[in-house]
Amino acid sequence: MADKPSKPDDFETRLQAANARRPDRKSERMASKQGIGFGLRIGTELVSALIVGVGIGLLLDYWLGTKPWLLMLFFVLGGAAGVLNVFRAMGGFGYAVGNRQPQSPTQKDEAGSRTGTAPPDNSGDR
Repeated sequence: MADKPSKPDDFETRLQAANARRPDRKSERMASKQGIGFGLRIGTELVSALIVGVGIGLLLDYWLGTKPWLLMLFFVLGGAAGVLNVFRAMGGFGYAVGNRQPQSPTQKDEAGSRTGTAPPDNSGDR
């Protein structure tokens, strides 16, 4: 028995139906790129704060003649500033749309008044 060749229109219809059932690969790639970009931003925040701290420490040590004390002090301060920047950047990371539990009308907000809305998310503000 020979198989009967299918019509090109039938193949196109089946191909479109298969592509419709297939998961969206483009959104997965975009999410991966966003994650890489966020990781690079975090690394840049930390390293740039350290570079600024070390630079200020070196300049002040050279100007005041206190080598290496101000370099060490500003290295620690630059590291602390970098960690603070990373902390601020990560502050609203997990609170995308739909990730926060809605408050019930009987719950009290931070001021103690009853409310049915969640407090505003100011993670994007600086």
